[in-house]
Amino acid sequence: MKPRFNFARNRLGKIRKADLYRSLVRNRVSGPYIHVGKKKLVNLSSNDYLGFGVVRVSRSQTQSSSRLVAGNDSVFEKLESRLARHKSQQASLVFPTGYMANLGIISILPQKGDVILSDELNHASIIDSCKLSHAKKMVYKHNDMSDLENKMTRKGRRKFVITEGIFSMNGDFSKLKEITEICKRHDAILILDDAHGDFVAGPDGRGSGAHHGVASKIDVYVSSLSKGLGAFGGYAASKKEVMNLAVNTSRPFIYTSALPNFLVQDALEKMSSDREQKRIRLWKNIEQMRRGLESCGYIIDSQSQIIPVIIGEEKKAVDFGRYLFDNGIFAQPIRYPTVGMGMARIRISVTAWLTGGNIARSLDVFEKAGKKFDIT
Repeated sequence: MKPRFNFARNRLGKIRKADLYRSLVRNRVSGPYIHVGKKKLVNLSSNDYLGFGVVRVSRSQTQSSSRLVAGNDSVFEKLESRLARHKSQQASLVFPTGYMANLGIISILPQKGDVILSDELNHASIIDSCKLSHAKKMVYKHNDMSDLENKMTRKGRRKFVITEGIFSMNGDFSKLKEITEICKRHDAILILDDAHGDFVAGPDGRGSGAHHGVASKIDVYVSSLSKGLGAFGGYAASKKEVMNLAVNTSRPFIYTSALPNFLVQDALEKMSSDREQKRIRLWKNIEQMRRGLESCGYIIDSQSQIIPVIIGEEKKAVDFGRYLFDNGIFAQPIRYPTVGMGMARIRISVTAWLTGGNIARSLDVFEKAGKKFDIT
């Protein structure tokens, strides 16, 4: 009798053969550094963009229940009120993660007979969320407004456009100004996943919509508390009726335990802190990193804190990442299926944690790596 899990072993073998195998690495993060074993490296893989770092742990009892049963601590209301004002919306709703926020909102809004138009580079959580909907799904070419306009002519009771604000693997902004104009012409509802733009871009860190001057034209926001804010969880913000609908019909909201109240309190305190100084430092670091990489010969198209260095071949990306690691830089190789096959890259996340010296040291290693692997 064959071992029952031969199929798993065979699938893993194929993954290894394609240089796509991944494994968890035990580590400890400390400010701008990450410790892996006895090695201390400059951390270029953190999404704690503003450098908040520490979650303040409380000794208070957690709810241990869903919010509709016995888990709706009063601190949720305070945070949700702040988040709604932050996005200039009527109401907001906190979810345990940003992924669950997308699942919980996108799955309940488009219905049978409706049409979803989703950017081809949207995050996996958006793709999975669209699959849960009974609406017809259509993918438009990345940031291609002609393709979006063309697909808008397809028949549907209601039309929903879904895009990221800053794309998580390319670091480019969505063309929100043009998208809002197209949505207005076709009476479409715009859902914006602003996980990587929130608290980072726009005046006072109000996000990608504010960055483009179209915040008031976004119908539904979905975002993260775990990235720019350095806290934990996700949230959605929109009209009151949309949030009330989520409370009543969103399975990822209804059938899961509430975030522990101390994490909600931590997010609330960070929202009230002096975020602007951290934001200024972040954008200064972004400029130093981007200009430095370009001077090393890399072609950089990113406009944000996410800076991809395109390698191409999967094995070369793994080898490139190992070279960085051996020389004190922690920047992960990103491969298929996170990006397209043959589009492997090193994904640099710039944070406010980094000092000028950290960035200079990183650039020195990247310059040598570019020459060694014939990238620059």
